[in-house]
Amino acid sequence: MKSRLVASAALSALVLLGATGCTFITPQSTKIEYPASDGVNISDADGPIDVRNALVIATEDGSIGNLIAAIVNPTDESATLTISLEGIEPFTITVPAGDTVSLGADEEPLRIVGLDTKPGATVEMHFQSGDSTGVKSEIPVLDGSLSYYSDLVPSESVRTPQPTPTDTAAPAPED
Repeated sequence: MKSRLVASAALSALVLLGATGCTFITPQSTKIEYPASDGVNISDADGPIDVRNALVIATEDGSIGNLIAAIVNPTDESATLTISLEGIEPFTITVPAGDTVSLGADEEPLRIVGLDTKPGATVEMHFQSGDSTGVKSEIPVLDGSLSYYSDLVPSESVRTPQPTPTDTAAPAPED
């Protein structure tokens, strides 16, 4: 009788192990980090700043683009991020200590004139902060066909300030 009890317990343990054993050697999908949107995350192990969900929304011909991203500074000191593209003057963004700068949400996006990359492609950008050598990454270039990106498409022309009319009239000439 005891042998049947031991055999049934062993068989139950074997069936249980066979049914769940794969989870012991399979990596858990929920522990894999990935960008949850259309952009990419950039992390430089040597630099203080991280970039989250970086993407470019461009005009149809790809000549002008807006860089959209969240720039995170988890340190106790203010830090500067330099963003470089080939053939374009580098951009610098200073992020206060323990703060986030959201380009395209809380702040204006970075306007890239001379982008020369059509939507659907990627553009190589170099992100550097602190004393690090920086990280190069391929950033996706999208258009405004999705409704939530439509207001982020850059205008074709650069707006020039217009003179503001005054309410005061010029004095009449004296005779």
